Amino acid sequence: MTVTDKPDTATPEKAPGPRDPQRARRNANILGYAAMVAVLLMIGLPLFWILITSFKDRPDIYVQPVTWWPSVFHPQNYDEATTEVPFFTYLRNSIIITTAVSSIKFVLGVLSAYGLVFLRFPGKNIVFLVIIAALMVPNQITVISNYSLISELGWRNSFQGIIIPLAGVAFGTFLMRNHFLSLPPEIIEAARMDGAGPVRLMFRVILPLSGPTMVAFAIITIVTEWNEYLWPFLMSDDSSVAPLPVGLTLLQNSEGYTNWGAVMAATVLTILPILLVFLVLQRHMIKGLTSGAVKG
Repeated sequence: MTVTDKPDTATPEKAPGPRDPQRARRNANILGYAAMVAVLLMIGLPLFWILITSFKDRPDIYVQPVTWWPSVFHPQNYDEATTEVPFFTYLRNSIIITTAVSSIKFVLGVLSAYGLVFLRFPGKNIVFLVIIAALMVPNQITVISNYSLISELGWRNSFQGIIIPLAGVAFGTFLMRNHFLSLPPEIIEAARMDGAGPVRLMFRVILPLSGPTMVAFAIITIVTEWNEYLWPFLMSDDSSVAPLPVGLTLLQNSEGYTNWGAVMAATVLTILPILLVFLVLQRHMIKGLTSGAVKG
């Protein structure tokens, strides 16, 4: 007699299925938006506080608890900011210093990066290593030596004493070199086969292809020099050469009572020009910083 095996009627357990891609995408979007909101609040709230405080009267500034909106708008703070100190003299000095330093950095950064990529000369790699090393050295470390040198040259309280030590090009050279390396080599070789020399290659081929990166380089340099404080503070003795960041400190009363409304109004006036430049050119800046990151 044969015994037949009964079929196994137990239902097999289902393996855990893959995670729902739509749900994962939705969660990722939520986390991304939450992160953007957090960053926006961290950046936007201080700016909003500065703007609102610039329209507050003194009692509103010192009231407890803190109010986020002035009971009465007080635009006279802007008049005080421009009359209690020579604001427009500081503005002129900032424009002169920023324009000069940014122009020098831009020209030297582009030329040095072009030489490191497209020209052949002995010690090129050593020069690039020196530039990388300069990026790792904080500017504060060189303040004492630069101060001693400028004082011996008799350049204290002068534009050249402020401008020349700030005209380093390590970051710009590094940025432009990486961009030049990302350019299509076929276009460069074709230009050279057509007889383009170094100067023609730079002005007719390389620079027209590098517009967004040069805009990013220019914006970063302008913003950095516009906000420079430490070195101009050490080099300037009066309002004849002091820029806006240094001039703003004079609005703070040495006796301990500060008209914060005027200080915030001057801060808004200082931020506004550079903020407008950034808002107009931000797309070019982002495109320039990301150029060469993706190939294909």
